[in-house]
Amino acid sequence: MSGPVIVTGFADEIASDTGEQIAGLHAAGVTHMEVRGVNGTNVLDLSDDAAVTFRRQLDAAGIAVSCIGSPIGKVQIRADLDEHFRQFQLALRRADQFGCSLVRLFSFYHEGEEPSAVRDLVVAQLQRMTAAAAAANITLLHENERDIYGDTPERCLDLLAAVGDSHLQAAFDPGNFAAIGVDTRAAWELLADRVSYFHIKDAITESGRWVPAGLGDAEVEPILQAALARGYAGYLSVEPHLKENDPDYGGGGAERFMLATRALRAILHRLGAIETTA
Repeated sequence: MSGPVIVTGFADEIASDTGEQIAGLHAAGVTHMEVRGVNGTNVLDLSDDAAVTFRRQLDAAGIAVSCIGSPIGKVQIRADLDEHFRQFQLALRRADQFGCSLVRLFSFYHEGEEPSAVRDLVVAQLQRMTAAAAAANITLLHENERDIYGDTPERCLDLLAAVGDSHLQAAFDPGNFAAIGVDTRAAWELLADRVSYFHIKDAITESGRWVPAGLGDAEVEPILQAALARGYAGYLSVEPHLKENDPDYGGGGAERFMLATRALRAILHRLGAIETTA
């Protein structure tokens, strides 16, 4: 069995206001967060003073940061990549300011071009970013996301293998794979050796509906069971994506976050997993 897991999450799905984010995390019994939106502003767009102020607010509330949920790599691969690299350097700075060693990123949109036509350029950019992250002792987490180069498990593995540096790992998102019709168990088997982080959400492939973990086609429970059997010990980041007007899983942000967290913990309980807060 694995070492203990830590439940974390995207508190900006609770609310944009940081006070409400913290209150929602406390209500859900979650002691970590993945920082993405702060009072309606993306974490990379914060001033240094605002970042320091929020860090102090989190420290006072007993909330630690698991990862910087940056939008790096969510631009067209033919964009100004030097400017984007400067944005990436801000993400490394934010990791230091929030006391964490993980930064989430993506592998670029390629609108109008086949993945094979942009592959070498994507690899070069990830190599450049990974080298900078390694120098800063930060690990990058590539998230599989619709319409980027790394939206299929095969291309995710290609990127990770081509970069070939332990400072680039996979953030495995079974919900994102299910949303585009990927066999999530096969994806897990392909990427298991490279996974250092999980995003927990679930989707029904046919309708595209986001649902709590275990209620869709993402095979969250068997994948977590396989991960725990391999000795996985790390973060499970709740990213509900539940819709406010969903007839079964809707409601306010705090309500939806609580629902998603309970669904994950029910799975962990069935699997006999140990959850820790540190």
